Amino acid sequence: MRDKLSCFSENAVNLSHPSCSSYANTACVSPSLSPSVQNAVTCLYKITLSTTKKQFLVTVTWCKNHYAQGLSIKFGDDPLTSFKLNTNSRLFRKKKGTKVFESPESSKMEIIWDLSKAKYDATGPEPVDGFYILVMVDSEIGLILGDMAEEAMTKKFKTSTPVSKVSLISRQEHYSGGSTLYSTKAQFSDTGISHNIVIRCSGENEGLKHPVLSVSIDTKTVIRVKRLQWNFRGNQTIFVDGLLVDLMWDVHDWFFNNPSSRYAVFMFRTRSGMDSRLWLEEKMVQKEQEKVEFSLLIYACKSS
Repeated sequence: MRDKLSCFSENAVNLSHPSCSSYANTACVSPSLSPSVQNAVTCLYKITLSTTKKQFLVTVTWCKNHYAQGLSIKFGDDPLTSFKLNTNSRLFRKKKGTKVFESPESSKMEIIWDLSKAKYDATGPEPVDGFYILVMVDSEIGLILGDMAEEAMTKKFKTSTPVSKVSLISRQEHYSGGSTLYSTKAQFSDTGISHNIVIRCSGENEGLKHPVLSVSIDTKTVIRVKRLQWNFRGNQTIFVDGLLVDLMWDVHDWFFNNPSSRYAVFMFRTRSGMDSRLWLEEKMVQKEQEKVEFSLLIYACKSS
């Protein structure tokens, strides 16, 4: 039986040695180009307790707009076990503290946070350093976020405190603005490295007769779609860190929808070599229960 790479070699791009070679030059973005603004990030985590093997889904959302900047944490789909903070410096009074919930399954959830010294990047809603968020589930350390988390754990917990297994299932990023340049990072597996991803749509204002979509990972072009208004939907298989990653794009609304609601969707999703069915919701739900895979969704709102 052929290995995964040979089976998909006819239609796949292999990313193994990031470079900015002549092949990759189309993806090297000029410093004069300003990326679109990232106004929301939502991460879905799967927590597996080490003692009872019970599993929980935790959703963490960071958002930012002209009026507020905030954080919300939700356990499963229960609205009663949700936690929200407005971290706007003029309105927010409690930048550190604790909050305790009890789930319908009688599990105790506790959030411990400190955002008092958090520093934010001007281009996104997430803090980049100077903070921590700890989520406890039934006296186990569950979710750990922030560069100060290790120091906080040392001060607050005994070394014998059990630590749950955590996997990032999906990450959703929302962008807005007139620029069609989107820059982000993604780690496609728990043991992999973080990769730089750039998505760019070049148009007539850059001397092109037809719009062209290019996607690069670590400055290497992985897809280049010409005549985008005709090829507004599609998918491509790529290899990252030895993993199969399906890349899908849908930019239909950029060209054919109302100017006030021009959204495009880009999706990166890891999958096994035996799975040939793409983008089926029921299949993804089943996989979340059996084996953790990762997906990155980028929602891009293009304003005129």
